[in-house]
Amino acid sequence: MTAAELEAGVSREPDESEMNIFKDNGSQSVVSQLLDHINSHEKSSQRRGGFSERFLRWRRRYLPVGGDNRRDHGSLKHSGPLVSGAAYCISSCSMILMNKVVLSTYNFNAGISLMLYQNLISCLVVALLKFSGVVSVEKFNWKLIRVWLPVNVIFVGMLISGMYSLKYINVAMVTILKNATNIITAIGELYMFRKRQNNKVWAAMFMMIISAISGGITDLTFNAVGYTWQTANCVLTASYSLTLRRVMDKAKQSTKSGSLNEVSMVLLNNLLSLPFGITLVILLGEWRYVISTDVTKDAMFWVVATASGFLGLAISFTSMWFLHQTGPTTYSLVGSLNKVPISLSGLVLFNVPLSLPNLFSILFGLFAGVVFAKAKMS
Repeated sequence: MTAAELEAGVSREPDESEMNIFKDNGSQSVVSQLLDHINSHEKSSQRRGGFSERFLRWRRRYLPVGGDNRRDHGSLKHSGPLVSGAAYCISSCSMILMNKVVLSTYNFNAGISLMLYQNLISCLVVALLKFSGVVSVEKFNWKLIRVWLPVNVIFVGMLISGMYSLKYINVAMVTILKNATNIITAIGELYMFRKRQNNKVWAAMFMMIISAISGGITDLTFNAVGYTWQTANCVLTASYSLTLRRVMDKAKQSTKSGSLNEVSMVLLNNLLSLPFGITLVILLGEWRYVISTDVTKDAMFWVVATASGFLGLAISFTSMWFLHQTGPTTYSLVGSLNKVPISLSGLVLFNVPLSLPNLFSILFGLFAGVVFAKAKMS
């Protein structure tokens, strides 16, 4: 008996003629009669060309089963990496450009205060999502905080140096100079984790070095202070990824559950950065500038600054979403390709003075980044 016939049978009461066929006739037991009745139904369905079976197979494939539409689920599975990748690229590009607007267009000279404000927004949003039950966050304890402090100190330095480099250098050159982070990370992996790279990776790194040097020489808006901040940012960014990799397992052992998800790490980083940020704002006297400057009285400035805070959190979530949908290799390649629209949009939006050699250096650096990502994939 097919599933379709069983469903039809349980939906109505049996009539008397159906019950009579199972009466004991003296030669067969009731069970034997029931088996014969099932076999007769199967034979009749086969004579009908197996239509019921074909219908059930079609229904299981295309119609909702248990509240889920199989066809829709399949399409979502295929479109998931595309949607998450697009979300990651948009949030990443928007964050860099938004920070550039706040620091350069509005001429805001308090990068630490901006970082503090952005991290405060991230903490509030994650806390709201946690209390709403949208995300789960690990319970923090002093043991975990002590283990995580070195990572957080580097994290704060990375954010601050990135802020100040964007203030003095155009977006295109910042993205090209960031390639130096890959070189420092590879060298760090070699000495800390004994991880060797293939010849293609080292060749791509050499291309990055050539691009960075030629880009700096031909940069018409060259600023020594900005390049110093960007150099520090590359070192701190590489140190952050290397330190995080080393501390990760120890941090998980310091939690009660023995695990530490990405959302918890985002909250922990941003939460621990608040006291560091407040201390630096007070010691360096930024609070006086924030109170007295006219730009903080502009409502549009706060709209842009708040948007940058939401975008910072969006990068964290979209990068985790995209990494979950694809993998580290695809994530790395898309991250390199993402520098192309960031660089070009930065050149157009901020009217950066540009020479032909400098443009060639930027394009060569973007190409080197793609070659590096493909070499890492192989």
